[in-house]
Amino acid sequence: MRLNELADRIGANKAATRVGRGIGSGKGKTGGRGMKGQKSRSGVAIKGFEGGQMPLHMRLPKRGFNNPFAKKFNAVRLDRIQTAIDAGKLDAKGFIDAEALVKSGVIRRIKDGVRLVAGGEFKAAKVTFRVNHASAGALKAIEAAGGKVDMVGAAKKEAAAEAG
Repeated sequence: MRLNELADRIGANKAATRVGRGIGSGKGKTGGRGMKGQKSRSGVAIKGFEGGQMPLHMRLPKRGFNNPFAKKFNAVRLDRIQTAIDAGKLDAKGFIDAEALVKSGVIRRIKDGVRLVAGGEFKAAKVTFRVNHASAGALKAIEAAGGKVDMVGAAKKEAAAEAG
């Protein structure tokens, strides 16, 4: 057998149907689209149209509210941070912020900030966090271990509250 003798098995490659090439082809004239009307023409997109009947997506009730201005924070549990400190990925002596958490692999990307959440055991002493939010349990656990939390962006809110 030589390279010029290689070929696919019979029936492996089926030729595409050439639509609209005469009556004898079997797909001539209307090209398999029936007759007349919007759907027989090109560029038709009638998704969800139910022939004038009220479409399902409009019959169902609207629920809730999606705030387009809502911030998306990375929620980070304290035990994840403790694991990273134990593994030597995070430096407990400096301050821990969003950039440090990304470098250590605790979070993948910085969204609109970081929210600390209590969970698991946290025993790293004298750790300073610079985050946007922290739950009450997380604050309690960090302060019990001898660390502190600096809220980033909280100063703006406090200044706005005092002014208004």
